[in-house]
Amino acid sequence: MAKKPKKPLEVEALKHDAATRKNIPTAEFESVMRAEDKTPIQLAYERRNPDLDPQLVWRGKDVVDWSDLIVHAPPLYIQEKVHPKVIIDDLKRVSKARAAEATPAMPDLFADFNGLDLEAKTEFYAHDQHWSNRMISGDSLSVMASLAEREGLRGQVQCIYFDPPYGIKFNSNFQWSTTSRDVKDGAKDHITREPEQVRAFRDTWRDGIHSYLTYLRDRLTVARDLLHESGSIFVQIGDENVHRVRALMDEVFGEENFFSQITVAKTTGMSGETLSSVSDYVLWYCREKGVVKTRSLLELKNAGGEGASAYTRIYFPDGSTRVATEAELSGEEPIKGEGRIFATGDITSNRPPGAGDLTAFPAYGLILSPGNRTFGTTLTGLTRASRADRVVVTSTGRPSYRRFFRDWPAVPMVNVWTDTVGQNQFGGSKTYVVQTALAVIERCILMTTDPGDLVLDPTCGSGTTAYVAEQWGRRWITIDTSRVAVALARSRLMGARYPYYLLADSPEGQHKEGEVTRQVPKTTPTRGDIRHGFVYDRVPHITLKSIANNAEIDVIWEQKQPAVDAAIAALNAALKGHATPFKVETGGRAGKTIDFRQTGEVTLPSGEAAPAAGFMEWEIPRDAPDQWPAPAKKALAQFWDARIARQREIDASIASHAEFEYLYDKPYVDNSRVRVAGPFTVESLSPHRTLAVDWDDELIDTLAAAEGRYGAPGKDDIVTDFAHMILENLKTAGVQQAHKEDRITFTSLTGWPGNFICAEGVFMEGDKQKRAGVFIGPEFGTVSRPDLVAAAREAGDAGFDVLIACAFNYDAHSAEFDKLGRVPVLKARMNPDLHMGGDLKSTASGNLFVIFGEPDIKIEDAGDGMIRVRVYGVDVFKPQTGEVVSEGTDGIALWMLDTDYNEESFFVRHAYFLGANDPYKALKTTLKADIDEEAWESLHSDTSRPFPKPKSGRIAVKVINHLGDEVMKVFSA
Repeated sequence: MAKKPKKPLEVEALKHDAATRKNIPTAEFESVMRAEDKTPIQLAYERRNPDLDPQLVWRGKDVVDWSDLIVHAPPLYIQEKVHPKVIIDDLKRVSKARAAEATPAMPDLFADFNGLDLEAKTEFYAHDQHWSNRMISGDSLSVMASLAEREGLRGQVQCIYFDPPYGIKFNSNFQWSTTSRDVKDGAKDHITREPEQVRAFRDTWRDGIHSYLTYLRDRLTVARDLLHESGSIFVQIGDENVHRVRALMDEVFGEENFFSQITVAKTTGMSGETLSSVSDYVLWYCREKGVVKTRSLLELKNAGGEGASAYTRIYFPDGSTRVATEAELSGEEPIKGEGRIFATGDITSNRPPGAGDLTAFPAYGLILSPGNRTFGTTLTGLTRASRADRVVVTSTGRPSYRRFFRDWPAVPMVNVWTDTVGQNQFGGSKTYVVQTALAVIERCILMTTDPGDLVLDPTCGSGTTAYVAEQWGRRWITIDTSRVAVALARSRLMGARYPYYLLADSPEGQHKEGEVTRQVPKTTPTRGDIRHGFVYDRVPHITLKSIANNAEIDVIWEQKQPAVDAAIAALNAALKGHATPFKVETGGRAGKTIDFRQTGEVTLPSGEAAPAAGFMEWEIPRDAPDQWPAPAKKALAQFWDARIARQREIDASIASHAEFEYLYDKPYVDNSRVRVAGPFTVESLSPHRTLAVDWDDELIDTLAAAEGRYGAPGKDDIVTDFAHMILENLKTAGVQQAHKEDRITFTSLTGWPGNFICAEGVFMEGDKQKRAGVFIGPEFGTVSRPDLVAAAREAGDAGFDVLIACAFNYDAHSAEFDKLGRVPVLKARMNPDLHMGGDLKSTASGNLFVIFGEPDIKIEDAGDGMIRVRVYGVDVFKPQTGEVVSEGTDGIALWMLDTDYNEESFFVRHAYFLGANDPYKALKTTLKADIDEEAWESLHSDTSRPFPKPKSGRIAVKVINHLGDEVMKVFSA
């Protein structure tokens, strides 16, 4: 019979319909913002009272503690809107078209990205829009302050995971390029590698640990402001600084809010040291310990293994037991005859006996005593446990409790995690120089949040916190100053594949919940609300207390015991007068014999009366001796049938009344669907220079705004300090391009009294001396095209040979401006590390100013009213010759396309990954039946898939190199 064709996998993305975020401007809308929305806000964070607790002291702390922590909170701007499902849907459409299948119209997922009407789109911070997750490029101090003050996120974050950007050790942990994570602090061969390798930014501090602690305390202070009262923060650190950081967190959060110090194994390797260091630490603090949200994570045990080594015997329904084999314990061989693995444990508590406590309990013809302790339950509870065959007498006569392995096959996780060795964020080789085991972040998030809660990571790295939060249905915001980190994280999230977990608030989830609980499924209307969580696997948690409180055991006993008693009476009657005595093995007559020819009764050690010529229940053997008469064998079989029936019903009652614990890391999966990341935005800090004002609307020093605090008393703070610091670093570091031989090294750099040009630089072009006018952009944000035009005109008037612009960001339209008349314009992007000002150590090896060449792009006619875009490479300026030459596409990591650019937002409708890594590898395997190989290969092309001519008449192309630098060009089409 022909095989039924496999149903295509549905591709889904989770939505947070109940959550909203403030409507913030896109970069395109910056020009229509109100002046008061553009103006940076200064926030004051009160320092903790130094008289409260013992505190760590470091150089410079007493100076900054003279005033509150003042943080600059500029507005955030959306640079890109990304919906990974759009890209997958487009690939499916192309595959179907190639296979000549009907292609249903795909809904435009970007059409209602915000959920705002036209008028509200430009009324920033006044309206709530649909939630989308957020990837923000910028200094976490300013970004977190902006989120708290401008967007109302103060007290809204449930979990913060903070892996300080200057590393587990603070010497060097920034990655230079998306292509290489090999960065060694101070290694010169890592500064001058071959051309295709892009080098890393330096993070060496002039004041060492002292600067680091100031940096860390400032960010912890602002992060605390974002935490919900039930929220938690996790800080990952190595053994060199864990003691300092813990003291620092005691100061910021209060030592009473310390929750745990988690030890995370990172390697098993041995070093040449006497005692190898094989672990890092995660410090867990909460906002308010009394109301902190926690979810217990459980580790499933293996019978006979760690945490369950006592579980080595098997119990059968007839009450018999035997030692389990290794294969049975490991699960390699099934246990026959309904056997269950068990262990015996103490049924007493270590509380000394008091007045009214039970001091003796009769069982099996014996008196069971707790000794100088007390029983763990009451007389009624012990009676029910005994009826459930849970009370056991050891060989030493000590009362014990029979605990089955399935009663509680898990153990709560402790604060030492050894199973993280060898694991990284991806389950494969690392792609980022500092990379935390995925399981570490996953556990921290699962322990402290529920689906729909908000998770924040001030140090994005390769985006693992965002990746994990997305997998588990949490909302996320991730922040990083490193362009490489944002580039890696963006690609990773765009290509991520997740299992589709069943939502509790869905018809499928209701059906599964009914199946798991063995109850009739609910039929209430569902909305797919992620806040209701997933349908989780669960484990029973049967305790002595739950058995002792189960009154149904008494009812079952009353119903089933008459049949057992009748069978015992029939057995004793059938054996009356039997000549062969029987040796008892258990209970009060253990070791003695029953003579079936006797008459009368005997008294057991418990005080109970037993027939001298007959059995008590616990004395009856499982198999009849051969010499027993047929009526006795028949009665014996009837007894075991009745006893086993009673035991099964009691066991079923115990199971049905048992409590259970959710396995929050094991939700049920719908294998007919696969999930990609939900919509997210890529954002950055304020794109233009503005004057900072304080809460009294008074102008304050721009430098103080840049550094996030007022200057120390007596310091001569003047506006030119920022430009002076930039020029000092520019003179030392020069301007670097992707090739090591293309560094512009200044022989002199002196001030220049212009409106836009602030310095004159002299450098050699081959054997000729050239003069460059230097234009420095704002401390925060972006240089626009009009700024560059004015600066280039001034440079031409002053006779300079070239204009070198230095800025943290350039707007979309400045990308195409590379020359004004005879004056070439070189746009150097400044490393965000320069925000650290005086804390950055001046070093010629630090590539602080890097020129990213312009992309060479052509639009081609694809026929049938379709067009396509081809990227030929990047135009790079050669200072040795003064020429602009076109490089290939090797330097491009990612290029993206908005096929219908509306000049309001850049929507990522196509994305092409030219780097070595394939972010879609997992999705490609999952969707190979739905998307053909040619469509997948198109994701790695320098030529786009054909698309219809845009209704807006414009397309936008954004190109990102391996350094994370971005250039956008807009074309009419």
